[in-house]
Amino acid sequence: MPGLLGKKLGMTSVFLPDGKSVPVTVIEAGPCPVYAIRTKEKDGYAAVQLGFGEKKEKRTAKAQLTVFSKSGLKPPGLLREFKNFNGDDYKIGDSISVEIFQEGDSVKVTGMSKGKGFQGVMRRHGFGGVGGTTHGQSDRLRAPGSIGSSSDPSKVFKGTKMAGRTGYERVTSGKLKVVKIIPEKNIIMVKGAVPGSINSFLEINK
Repeated sequence: MPGLLGKKLGMTSVFLPDGKSVPVTVIEAGPCPVYAIRTKEKDGYAAVQLGFGEKKEKRTAKAQLTVFSKSGLKPPGLLREFKNFNGDDYKIGDSISVEIFQEGDSVKVTGMSKGKGFQGVMRRHGFGGVGGTTHGQSDRLRAPGSIGSSSDPSKVFKGTKMAGRTGYERVTSGKLKVVKIIPEKNIIMVKGAVPGSINSFLEINK
């Protein structure tokens, strides 16, 4: 299995055998039931669909509830497909645990970054600000400045850096080393930070 779904529990530090302290992110990974198996003959591509966590039935679409009830599985909090993987060795309902990883493995973790709300150009894009702090410039210190010409082209180009909603984007952190695994608690610890806030869903790929 190329990966697993999980939930970010927080950060701490662990000591390696040589006595060195390493910052780690604690992730609850799995167990993840198999919700569907895609094949090239039927679907045009090979993939395994995994679920993690639980979601209330009233918050789940009726069409999905019908599919889940046929397989005898509860609505998952997160549903993801791991593509380009032949799932012939699995069947719907199988549970995949954190034991697919080993200490020392290199993984990449994908999640939704922390949302920071509506921010100005200095915080969102790193603008340096305009003018000095005296001579009537106090209301323009954090302004974006000019955003385009007036007569030509008489418009603002798409993609111009302006203020707006910041954060809550799909972010991937790569080359993270698995430092420790606690299989009885479905815990995996990876070196460094991963995107997202505490209790947010994550996708861990080998």
